[in-house]
Amino acid sequence: MKMLVSIAAVLFIAYVGLGLTLYFMQPTFLYGPVREVSHTPSELGLDFEDVVFKSADGLELSGWYIPAEKPEHGAREPGHEMTVLFCHGNGGNMCHRLDSINIFHNLGLNCFIFDYRGYGNSEGKPSEQGTYHDVMAAYKWLTEEKKIPAADIIIFGRSLGGSIAAQLASKVEASALIIESTFTSYADVGRKFYPYMPVRWFARFSYSTIDYIKEVNCPVMIIHSRGDEIMPFEFGLKLYEAANEPKEFVEISGSHNDGFWVSSEIYKKTWTKWLKFLKEHKTTADRQQAS
Repeated sequence: MKMLVSIAAVLFIAYVGLGLTLYFMQPTFLYGPVREVSHTPSELGLDFEDVVFKSADGLELSGWYIPAEKPEHGAREPGHEMTVLFCHGNGGNMCHRLDSINIFHNLGLNCFIFDYRGYGNSEGKPSEQGTYHDVMAAYKWLTEEKKIPAADIIIFGRSLGGSIAAQLASKVEASALIIESTFTSYADVGRKFYPYMPVRWFARFSYSTIDYIKEVNCPVMIIHSRGDEIMPFEFGLKLYEAANEPKEFVEISGSHNDGFWVSSEIYKKTWTKWLKFLKEHKTTADRQQAS
């Protein structure tokens, strides 16, 4: 009996120790910023504007605005005159998203990608509320400095960026919200990786994408890979179920980090089709407002 009590005590101490470690280490697990910006869109032959803008709490943030090429002889690509506000994932910085930037450029879209506080050349230290401040500042830079109408802005986010994008879309007007490889909430991710821990007691972050998406009134598209080894496919399905109409769900292949590349043909066709739909949706809404 004494031996059983001793074993139970050791296991309990180990369990509590693991719980405390997970509690205090959460910011390290969630955010993986890289400071060095080692590449720029110029390496792809793309013109870009190096942007510095401020968050509501006074931090200087860094971003790139990559304009679409002007159409020749009146020809227009599907995304012409539309702008993607790109919220990247939790690791690296914006220089690690050049492949996606190139895809958007080839679709005829303007793209504004930015680094959250603590990432790249952006000041500060990452935090949940900070990321919300940062994306709002990026949106205001587009609408107030670049004078881009809200109806021409597509809010896009991948992985953690999908939750940040959904939070913004629940607060502002936009042409659409597109989220890719995103979780339903921070606590749900914790339960996936640590099913034996009382995650809700330990969770220091919310990032409740599923609650944000219920408040989004613009068209929503969810992109998710069945082979995503980090964010289960069911997360994408649950987000789709929670979203308001009009909405669309697109299944791609590949892992969490390379699905958009592995499924490049499906991915590009999906975006092209969605851009055409958004133009038609906007035209219909304008006519209804005029009448």
